[in-house]
Amino acid sequence: MNTPDTQAPDAIPAATVIIFRNGPDDDPPEILMTIRSREMVFAGGMAVFPGGRVDPADFELGAMMGGSLEPDEAAHQIAVVRETLEETGLVIGLSGDIDASKAQAARHFLQETGELAPVLDHFGWELDLDQLTPFARWYPKNERIPRVYDTRFYLANLGTGAVDIAADLSENTHLFWVSARGALEAAEKGDIKVIFPTRRNLERLALFSTFEEAKAQAEAIPVRTITPFMEDLEGKTWLQIGEDLGYPVTGEPLDSVMRG
Repeated sequence: MNTPDTQAPDAIPAATVIIFRNGPDDDPPEILMTIRSREMVFAGGMAVFPGGRVDPADFELGAMMGGSLEPDEAAHQIAVVRETLEETGLVIGLSGDIDASKAQAARHFLQETGELAPVLDHFGWELDLDQLTPFARWYPKNERIPRVYDTRFYLANLGTGAVDIAADLSENTHLFWVSARGALEAAEKGDIKVIFPTRRNLERLALFSTFEEAKAQAEAIPVRTITPFMEDLEGKTWLQIGEDLGYPVTGEPLDSVMRG
């Protein structure tokens, strides 16, 4: 499996997921985005993908799993499963007797316990992390930023996507489905705000007409840690990433970059 390298030192481990569903008619697939609460320290008011930090309980469960995944990687994928259920009400990366009412009950149970393991035990569900595909890893290391996240990105597919979602109204205030191109257009109009990694990932996602295309590219390009760097080009300072990471746009003038 295409998995990232080890955790960067002195960074907060985090994980996020890009959830696809089929677009209407023959339109491109849609992805789930959320608007972060303006009260959040990181990316307040920004449009992002569901996710969050990896908790100690995620590492504990990852260490207990065994199997083909390294415990650290398993913990990040477990965090994606937990955060998605908590933030949106969607069940991904799990198998068992799952329906809409059980998903809603599991979300409430998770909000009480704060850990995924008791939810699995209570509902008789099992982890099915093969549903997640590693896509990218961003670590915008900057000594001037006190809170730096080392974030692993994953892909998941709902297919029809005919499921109920609802924002948790604490960390997030709004959930919406949109094509990658539609999200970029909304950002250009100022309808949503996106930080540098989100914009670059949306541009990459806009290359694909199906989830299968996105998954195939993710599996073909090894996940390497992306740390943006500054470069002077034609009298302007640009924020850049590497040219061989699968991204069609690899830089942006620093004065136009939106920060978290």
